[in-house]
Amino acid sequence: MTAPDAAPVVAVVGAGISGLAAAHRLRTLLGDSARIVVCDRAARTGGVLHTVDLAGVPVDVGAEAFLARRPEVPALLAELGLTDRIVHPTKAAASIRAAGRTGRLPTGTLLGVPTDAARLDGVLSADGLAAVAAEPTIPLEWEPGGDVALGGMLRARFGPEIADRVADPLLGGVYAGRVDALGLRATIPALATALDAGAPSLTAAASGLAGPTAADGPVFGAVDGGYRVLLDALTAAARPELRLGTTVRALARTGTGWRLTLGPVPAPEHLDVDAVVLAVPAPAARKLLDDVVPAAAAAAGRIELASSVVVALAYRAADVAALPATSGVLVAADEPLSIKAVTHTSTKWGHLAPDATDGLVRLRASLGRFGEAGTLQVDDATLVARVRADLAALHAVTAAPAAVHVQRWGGGLPQYAVGHVATVAALEDAVAGEPRLAVAGAALHGVGVPACVGTARAAAERIAASLTAGRA
Repeated sequence: MTAPDAAPVVAVVGAGISGLAAAHRLRTLLGDSARIVVCDRAARTGGVLHTVDLAGVPVDVGAEAFLARRPEVPALLAELGLTDRIVHPTKAAASIRAAGRTGRLPTGTLLGVPTDAARLDGVLSADGLAAVAAEPTIPLEWEPGGDVALGGMLRARFGPEIADRVADPLLGGVYAGRVDALGLRATIPALATALDAGAPSLTAAASGLAGPTAADGPVFGAVDGGYRVLLDALTAAARPELRLGTTVRALARTGTGWRLTLGPVPAPEHLDVDAVVLAVPAPAARKLLDDVVPAAAAAAGRIELASSVVVALAYRAADVAALPATSGVLVAADEPLSIKAVTHTSTKWGHLAPDATDGLVRLRASLGRFGEAGTLQVDDATLVARVRADLAALHAVTAAPAAVHVQRWGGGLPQYAVGHVATVAALEDAVAGEPRLAVAGAALHGVGVPACVGTARAAAERIAASLTAGRA
């Protein structure tokens, strides 16, 4: 442990985007003399952000984009001198596969919840459209401050089609979850707020929330060169003592700080530090907090994870001539296909277009939703075969790809279930009672990269403030 006038020592558990962003912020706040130790059991940084060379071109096989209208990622890229690496999608429209047809993604919905301007023809049946039109006339029972399963509420008020054919595919790509298991308050908080304020129907609540316009700028952004550009820059700027391939097995209090137990059980290593940031998935947080902050551990234990797979493929342009000029296809939950979405990467992102790279067309398909882990427990060849069969059904693409990468994400995404907001509040309140301890990551206030960066900065600022106060 450091003396009162010595440079602080901080451990960051987790080398994903949350952990690295926390380390970077700690370096900024604590200065060059601080010792920042970043531990991760994986052999690389990034967590569920991962860039691979697909036929020689960098392609992200985890998250591929960030919400550009949130400030966290653009601000971080600016701090790192990477503003010129921000790219935005082309104007190619998205499509959806529903009722055995592929058509334009409906407009006028709030993550699948219809507004009074929703255009759902071509996706819903006549009965489905009638159910949507009738929803404002159904008396609404809503307890202000409450929470319900989004899918159940959509089914009760709009019928099953809006849940299965619109909301589920939209949210399945974000959470790898099923709309029936996602909590309304955590997944669409603005909608819950509108209902709390007295909106008389879901349609009215969604309609009262002004959506973004073209004048607000692009919705999404990405990093030219892939997220590894950001991860490498964060690591270089944070200058941590990076301990990859190192499992943190236990956390305990000391007289003035914390002791981490690292490494294999037969040969443990102890690391004494002044402060700790936990930037790990909920199950790992639960284990580490169990003996020291049991209330926080209990809350973390209520957050479940979903597994998914991304299969990235590169094709010769002549072999995918039938591919539509769209950004990709979302797949309705009731379609007889294995994939839940396919992104037409080379169409969606101009910097990855064939004429900007090597003449190859790149796609990425996503498989797996919460509760479907068993369907992913097959070998890579089987997963690729399933994707190729679906591409043949969707786009008449039957040729063999020139290159393939299969990326498995076991337990990659936390599930924002009913009561998630209260669960996170309980976790954070319990941790807040412990000096020099903070949490960050996708399990808290959003699974996207901006939300992760936001929690990381907040955690680092909490730690820096406690260390500064302790040394004043």
